[in-house]
Amino acid sequence: MARIGRSELDVFPLSLGGNVFGWTADEPQSFAVLDAYTAAGGDFVDTADAYSSWAPGNSGGESETVIGRWLAARGNRAEVVVASKVSAHPDFKGLRADNIKAAAEASLRRLGTDYIDLYYSHFDDPDVPVEEIVTALDALVKEGKVRALGASNITPERLAESLDFAEREGLTRYEILQPHYNLVERDRYEGPLADLVAARGLSAAPYAGLAAGFLTGKYRRGGTAVYSARAQKGEAYLASERGPKVLAALDEVAAAHGAELATVALAWLAAQPTVAAPIASARTVEQVPGLVAVAGLKLTDEEVAALTAASA
Repeated sequence: MARIGRSELDVFPLSLGGNVFGWTADEPQSFAVLDAYTAAGGDFVDTADAYSSWAPGNSGGESETVIGRWLAARGNRAEVVVASKVSAHPDFKGLRADNIKAAAEASLRRLGTDYIDLYYSHFDDPDVPVEEIVTALDALVKEGKVRALGASNITPERLAESLDFAEREGLTRYEILQPHYNLVERDRYEGPLADLVAARGLSAAPYAGLAAGFLTGKYRRGGTAVYSARAQKGEAYLASERGPKVLAALDEVAAAHGAELATVALAWLAAQPTVAAPIASARTVEQVPGLVAVAGLKLTDEEVAALTAASA
């Protein structure tokens, strides 16, 4: 299990991404994936109120609704750490205090629960002072509607300001950062942001851990792939100088362990000092074992170094 910052939350070291629920995975598929994940020991499900407002016919909140119905059907709310986010739902844009309160209430209704374990500011809102954001989020914790707080898509400067204000005023602080981070996208997190997370005792739960499916090995030069809504990103990684080098290194390490490439890619993330649990989504039950296997795969220092070098 992995501890989230200085909170009381201990979680399975792979968070199941809920972005596909109600989008590329319908409700029965989503229930099956959630069942497979929890049957394997998983207990950390990540969603957002905005998922999946971008899909034709959807308006946002579809993922939360599916997860809420699953929790009710399985009667396992107390055993699952549910993370959701605020600021990007079409009807609840931004991080003004009144919007945070209204968005949280809407998320609670969709999830069919009276508390959210981990609540993230999804995208920072630079037009709103950190004092207003932190105070509004702290109010949700004091009301018992949220257990712990996190931030995503935020600059080191704004994150530091938020932490300083919370600690100075005795308010609930962010305990986890959700950065865009994987073997082919390292620059957004490594450096000042990762240094701040480490220095202040936060954890990280990287999203896009498999780089839109690229790190599963489904895109190869001269090969064919089953194209999806994310295929364009995968092809872009393949066309880069870094992408093929990373795949070659993953192939070598995966062969040594008899593991899937996805498992090795996630294990590299899990081996990074600040990472508590990388996030990855599964559209089908068949994709779940390769994700949860990260809990049992420990790479050697040499293997981590080889992957790091390939992705430099």
